[in-house]
Amino acid sequence: MAGNSFGTLFRVTTWGESHGQGLGAVIDGCPPKIALSEADIQQMLDRRKPGSAKTGTARKEADQAKILSGVFEGQTTGAPIAVMIENKNVDSSAYQPYADLYRPGHGDYTYDAKYGIRDWRGGGRASARETAARVAAGAVAAALLKRENIHVTAYTRALGGIVCNGFDSAAIEQNMFCAPDMAAARKMEERVDAVKQAGDSLGGIVEVLAQGLPVGLGEPVFDKLDAELARALMSIGAVKGVEIGEGFAAAGMTGSAHNDPLAPEGFASNNAGGILAGISTGQDLVARAAIKPIPSIAIEQQTVDRSRHARSISVKGRHDVSAIPRVNVVCEAMACLVIADQLLRQKAIC
Repeated sequence: MAGNSFGTLFRVTTWGESHGQGLGAVIDGCPPKIALSEADIQQMLDRRKPGSAKTGTARKEADQAKILSGVFEGQTTGAPIAVMIENKNVDSSAYQPYADLYRPGHGDYTYDAKYGIRDWRGGGRASARETAARVAAGAVAAALLKRENIHVTAYTRALGGIVCNGFDSAAIEQNMFCAPDMAAARKMEERVDAVKQAGDSLGGIVEVLAQGLPVGLGEPVFDKLDAELARALMSIGAVKGVEIGEGFAAAGMTGSAHNDPLAPEGFASNNAGGILAGISTGQDLVARAAIKPIPSIAIEQQTVDRSRHARSISVKGRHDVSAIPRVNVVCEAMACLVIADQLLRQKAIC
């Protein structure tokens, strides 16, 4: 299986399956003398671990990060950094009834068609659990960015059609959905309760904000900063769309409204989301990811088995109602990986 590595100079390879012995990441290219501990990685992992959110699965995993190499006396050495996360609360029996069925919205059909074999235990490599390894790698990237005074955060902009109209950064840590609008968060809770009772699921929008970027990150043609960021976010299984700055709203604007005027003191607005011609402007980088509803739902759906016989399916087990807010830190981690890679690439030519 190809396509398990990401990045150019700051390069990450992830491994592992949902119901295997564990998951992990190997980070190659991290500079030496970056302060890093298992606690730094754990802090990010705790934000996505199962059982930590009202919208989340009942599966309980400690998701303890274990650094196997590349760190000595609290600092990176320049050698490859290997991080492992063990799977402990595995219950594959819940998936046995679906071993021969293609679950709608999942990768069951495409994996089987491509490889002629699939791991039906929780989706195997296609499971959202794979993102734990991404978050571990993202924590290493965040440690590098911290040294450069670059800060990346992600929060919920919308969930189940409920949109945050205001922005209060303090509110993000004061509600279970990590939304910057407490009034919207209360409506989200009501929406989640109703949909959960019905056996259905919800999608939403995650916004990523990166602050402190220098001017000049990104290559001007194929490796544009926004192109790399969109690729990174789209590689997350739950993501079905990405926009930078005003994004799709720009299609309905005039040039005079969308352009960001420049003055001696800087830009007058940030409709471009901190990127022009694929290169960072030094402003805040703003990106949004559209998160699809969780495909595993209790409501009966039509499908086929491996012999193409018509069947019906109602997916029971320990499943999220929404990928939000657990997916937020995954988006954050992928943004950290992109920025860390582009930062090292810029330093290499300057």
